Amino acid sequence: MAAIKHVTDSDFTETVLQNDKPVLVDFWAEWCGPCRMINPVLEEIAATQNKLEIVKLNVDENPQTTAAYRITSIPALSVFADGKVVKQIIGAKPKAALLRDLAEYTA
Repeated sequence: MAAIKHVTDSDFTETVLQNDKPVLVDFWAEWCGPCRMINPVLEEIAATQNKLEIVKLNVDENPQTTAAYRITSIPALSVFADGKVVKQIIGAKPKAALLRDLAEYTA
């Protein structure tokens, strides 16, 4: 039941890797149409549950983190738990499909 936060190269470790909860990172860019399409879906998911934190990282403004996780296609959604990527979802998906993919982290 939280708003989506924006993270940067400088606060990624603290906000994502050191978080006690699983964190879904939405790697996105303003020019990316599919990224804009899934944003309202992610906002709905963030507003209806509190087990998974959702953050956004602009790939154009944060090249270090983008390169470190080899993000070459966006939107790219990565779930981090205990400082590691535990799930990756590439491309825009409808809400029902995203909820199925994220069920183990939101239920």
